[in-house]
Amino acid sequence: MSRSPAVALAPGVWRIPTAGRALVNSYALVDDDGSVTLVDCGLKRAPARIVRGLAAIGKTPADVIRIVLTHAHPDHAGGAAELSRRTGAPVVAHSADAEYARAGQAPPRDPTVSGARLFARLDGGRFPAVDVAQPLSDGDVLPVAGGLRVVHTPGHSPGHVSLLHEPTRLLITGDALFNVAGIRWSVKLLCTDFRMTQRTAHVLGELDYDIAAFTHGPEITENAREQVRGFLRRQR
Repeated sequence: MSRSPAVALAPGVWRIPTAGRALVNSYALVDDDGSVTLVDCGLKRAPARIVRGLAAIGKTPADVIRIVLTHAHPDHAGGAAELSRRTGAPVVAHSADAEYARAGQAPPRDPTVSGARLFARLDGGRFPAVDVAQPLSDGDVLPVAGGLRVVHTPGHSPGHVSLLHEPTRLLITGDALFNVAGIRWSVKLLCTDFRMTQRTAHVLGELDYDIAAFTHGPEITENAREQVRGFLRRQR
């Protein structure tokens, strides 16, 4: 797997690893006018890696015009406040997670999962609060490099979204699914409602895409939709 600070996935779409080679990923989508939309901002310490990733594709923080959060967890929103400050870019997130982002606090954990409440107390779920300038809804299409469709996939958090970039046929799953040692569910302890995560992830099998990009784990570039559908089918 490449150690590059930015990995090209499709024309104008780059993966920026912010922890490990692909343990936690952010994404940069570059429009025809050179402007950049960032998807997720990693942990609080991630902005330096994201800036290096931008530099690797010939971009600077000044080129960033929008930051999209898949959900309000510290490993996705932790660097958002700092990157918004550096870039001047507004942050957008689903309406059901917007208040958590503004409070700098992850949503509650699933009370039916053994150990989830204890884990939540231990890790705190805190991150630097970030203003959400625009609440998103399911089906919204953001004006990002030809259109970035918001797909509400709640469960991991109330406002968790996946993102479909239809021009390049690339799906960013967010944490609806991981690709760590194979496709798998997100960690139960981190979900607001793990059973809902399992239910709503099935929408990802009905979308049309060629590349599946994960916020945890490397992308799948061959038969991506078929692999995702196969995993979901085996879980039923």
